[in-house]
Amino acid sequence: MPTDRPDAATRLRETLALIAPGTPLRDGLERILRGRTGALIVLGSDDVVRSIATGGFELDVPFTSTGLRELAKMDGAIIVDTDITRILRAAVHLMPDHTISSDETGTRHRTADRVARQTGFPVISVSQSMQIIAAYVDDNRFVLEDSGQILSRANQALATLERYKMRLDEVSSTLSALEIEDLVTVRDVAVVAQRLEMVTRIAREIEGYVLQLGTDGRLLALQLDELVTGVDVERGLLVRDYVSATRGDRTPRELLDDLEALSATDLVDPAATAAVLGLGGNEHLDGAVTPRGYRLLARVPRLSPAVVERLVDHFGSLQKLLSAGVSDLQTVDGVGELRARGVREGLSRLAESTILERYV
Repeated sequence: MPTDRPDAATRLRETLALIAPGTPLRDGLERILRGRTGALIVLGSDDVVRSIATGGFELDVPFTSTGLRELAKMDGAIIVDTDITRILRAAVHLMPDHTISSDETGTRHRTADRVARQTGFPVISVSQSMQIIAAYVDDNRFVLEDSGQILSRANQALATLERYKMRLDEVSSTLSALEIEDLVTVRDVAVVAQRLEMVTRIAREIEGYVLQLGTDGRLLALQLDELVTGVDVERGLLVRDYVSATRGDRTPRELLDDLEALSATDLVDPAATAAVLGLGGNEHLDGAVTPRGYRLLARVPRLSPAVVERLVDHFGSLQKLLSAGVSDLQTVDGVGELRARGVREGLSRLAESTILERYV
């Protein structure tokens, strides 16, 4: 069995990438389907695989989709290497441990399920009667769908993402204006955190579709990248702005993981979101909070993360940063007169434009 492997979800994603449209393996599988024959393909070989494989014959030849199709005409399984570059054996009879439980009823699918569980390698089963391709990875069974069906669902998810991203931009701009006016409440922070997490979840769903679509999902991938660029950075800045000072026991990454663990029902509740961030429960939603300044400083041009960190550590809050003059900024290590003027002018422009966007 392979060692030092990634987790089950990652292994499933890696397997789906291997059998996505446009790959040699997917081409071979579709040829098998069109030829109305079945197949059982093990994606990897080691001592465990060899111990349960009997009969057949050794090949060790370069992998080709046409070669896979021809070998599938014979009874028995086909064993390829993990990189899908060579066909190692064909016409093999697999005899996995019969005590391994399986919910599958067909002989080919039950064998694929047990082999995947016993060896740790992905196994692909092509059903001759049902005309489906199923991938078995650890305890997971994934049935491949037609690209048109996947693309239809992906486009629906993309339209939903566009609406949620528009709403995120609105609440994020509102929060920036409130920060400058020093009027931020826990509810305002929770709402932005909610929207960031919702957008992230929808984006991950679309990433799964992109993975399954392979070369057919290139345009979808470009649209997704355009919509979510900067969202992950914004999540980290929000947590550092409002949580670092109050939740010293948890790192920003751990807090974002806690947000990801919230159920869909809890995520739409601002009180639940605020509680995860350590900003209090329902009774604290209207309480005032003060940002440290990470979000606004990140929008100042040519300002390195190290300088941002020193500015925040020195002044402690956004309001003190906004009221600081050039001479005050120069007292920070690494901030000379030129950089101090750039920070001062940058913050002033951001403050003016943000307020104008809110009230004009």
